Parts: sequence; C-alpha cells; structure tokens
Amino acid sequence: MKIKKRAFIPPLIIIVAIALAVVASMSAKPPEQKQQQKPGAMVEVKEVSPRDMTFLVDSQGTAVPKYSTTLLAEVSGQIIEVSDKYNAGGFFKKGEMLLQIDPSDYQVAVQQARAQLLQAQASLEEERARSKVAEEEWSQFTDGEAPALGLRKPQLASALASLESAEANLAMAQRNLERTTIKAPYDSVLRSKQAGLGQFVGAGAQIATLFGTEVAEVRLPLSDLDVTYLNLPEEGSEHPKVLLESQVSGVDTEWLGSLVRTEGVLDENSRVIYGVVEVQDPYNLSADSHEQPLRFGRFVQAQVKGQQVSDVMEVPTYAINPDDTVWVVGDERQLNKKPVEVIRTQQNTSIVGSGLEKGDKVVLTQLKNALTGMKVRLPGDPLPEQMESSEVAEKSNQVAENANSESE
Repeated sequence: MKIKKRAFIPPLIIIVAIALAVVASMSAKPPEQKQQQKPGAMVEVKEVSPRDMTFLVDSQGTAVPKYSTTLLAEVSGQIIEVSDKYNAGGFFKKGEMLLQIDPSDYQVAVQQARAQLLQAQASLEEERARSKVAEEEWSQFTDGEAPALGLRKPQLASALASLESAEANLAMAQRNLERTTIKAPYDSVLRSKQAGLGQFVGAGAQIATLFGTEVAEVRLPLSDLDVTYLNLPEEGSEHPKVLLESQVSGVDTEWLGSLVRTEGVLDENSRVIYGVVEVQDPYNLSADSHEQPLRFGRFVQAQVKGQQVSDVMEVPTYAINPDDTVWVVGDERQLNKKPVEVIRTQQNTSIVGSGLEKGDKVVLTQLKNALTGMKVRLPGDPLPEQMESSEVAEKSNQVAENANSESE
C-alpha cells in the first residue's frame, strides 16, 4: 500500500518550525538585567552665609522703683487735712501736699520765738550802749587800759549769745511749722498710707510709703558666661541697651531701658551677679515714652545687647552633632562631615565662628547611621526612575532630530 506524499508535509512543517525556533532562541541576546537603584534619603538643608551680628543675653526680673521712701511725721499733732489724691495709687508731683497736721501750736511757737528774738536784739543794743558809755567814762577819769569787766564786754558777749540763741529758736520753730505739711519729696505714686484724716500722730510715726515714678529699675541675674558676651557699663562709656518684654492684657508689650551698672558682688546663693537696668519715665507721666506704662511689680523678660562679632554663621542647634560637627551636602549629593567651632548658643540657634564656608548646605534632618559619602536627595530632586525616563526621552528626541536633518 502506497503512502501518499502529502502525508509527510505536516510533520515536515512542524520539524522545520521547531528547528527555526531553536536556532532563533540560541542566537537571541539575553535581556539586560538592570540593577535597581535605591533612592537616597530626602534631607532638608540650610544654606549658610557669613554675617555680622550682635550677641543677645537673655535674663528676667521685676520692675521696682529706683527711689522708695516711707514718710515719717517729724512733729506731733492731729491730721486736719488730706489731699484728694491721698489714696493708694495716687500720683504726686515733687513738693505737692499729701496731708496737713494741725499747725496752731507751731504757729504760736513761731510767734514766741520771734518775740524772744526781738527781746534779745533790744538787750544787745542796750548792752552795746552801756559798753560805749563805760568806755567813754573810763577814758575821761582813768589813765591806762580799761579792764574787760569795766567795759562790760562779758555782758555784751552774753547779750550776743542770747540773740543767736533766739535766732536759732525762731528758725527751729519755723521748720517745725513747715513740717506740719507733709509733702512729696519727688514725683511719686502713693504705695500705701498708714495715717488718715483726724488721726493724731506722734513724731516718728509712719505716714505713707511712696514710690518714685521718674525711674524704674529691673535687677537682672547674669552668669559668668553671660558677662563674657556683654560690654559691662563703665564710667564714661555708653550703656548697653536692653529690650524688656511682657504681656499687658494679653498683648505683647515692649519697653526700652539701659544697663547702667552691676551690683559688683556675686550672690552667695545663686552665684550670679546682678545687673541693674533703668527705664526712664515708666508711667508715661512726662511724655508718651512707652507703648504702655511699666508698672512697678511687673515681671519682664529682658534681652541685653552685647558684643558685636563679624563673619559668623547661624545654624540651628539641633543640626550640630555631639562631637561638634555638622553634615553638609556636596554638589554630588553626598554627605560630608565638617567640624565647627561654636562660640555661642542663644535660644535655639548656635553661632558658628569657623568650620563652614559660604554656600555650605547644612543638613537639618536627623539621619540614622549617616556615613560620609552617602547619597541623599534634596527637595525637588527627581527619583532615579524619573531620571532614566528623562534620559531615554532625551535620546529619542536627539535621534529624531538627527533623522530629520539627514532627510533634509
């Protein structure tokens, strides 16, 4: 039985297809294996540049009056009149009356002292006349020098002493009369009163306590480290300016003062030295010197202007490593470690004197296991996949441009 030739065609086609597939698989290039790149960590940086600055020393204290006086009665008597402002919080000008003690007895004493003075003056004139008569009589009837007693010189000296005593008594009586009027010794505010209308007070009794309103003081504790950054005031030198801050009725308020002196000794308990800041016209009584009055007893935060430095850089304190180094990002997006010299830390900022250059990008992000040369990314840098896509697109555009140029 003859086998038809057509029966061999399908198997032959299959064998040929298999052979072609084997040849094609052997000649094809294996697919390129691309190594996936892990993107670098995203970090935040601060680009630093040198500048000049003034150190600020922070402190705090309470506003108190520079002058505080407790008035005492210098004479005794009943209080017969008081000022309308004679209440706690009342403001008085220098020489203004607070209260009046009954002056009747002291007016009588002045009259008596004046009468005694007139009597002493008359006695002195009388003795002078007698002395002159005695001198003339002695010269007419007796030769030689007259004795002092004969010329009534002792009596004349006694009359002169009585006159001086009478003048002193009159002056004292007048001063006591003036002391019946209690006056403010300077521009002041009444802090408290201990005597009132109708009350009898004796000499030495407390009348009232006054706070001077011309100048307020704030005592600021300063450590040894703080003092190194300040230009402490000296005789003839300019006083450092001080900015005082506090909240008044919920609003941040500022006052400007001057560091006028230090107390000169260290506090035995806290081991600090106190600087004294003066604020002129704290109650705005002379002019609108301040945004709000600085009332006595208010607690304030203070910033004292200190020494000036040049070519320093500011870096957040948290960006500085415990070994006084910082991480910076280079042009190739690699980490580098630089040692720095910190000359001062104020608030949350460290002042770097050396170790950094203009334009350095200091890393602010806290990195775990950071190593020198480690790749990082900055905000705005593309991911590796995006970089490859952009490179492929750029090459395709370049090939197309070349083809178009050749066709032309």
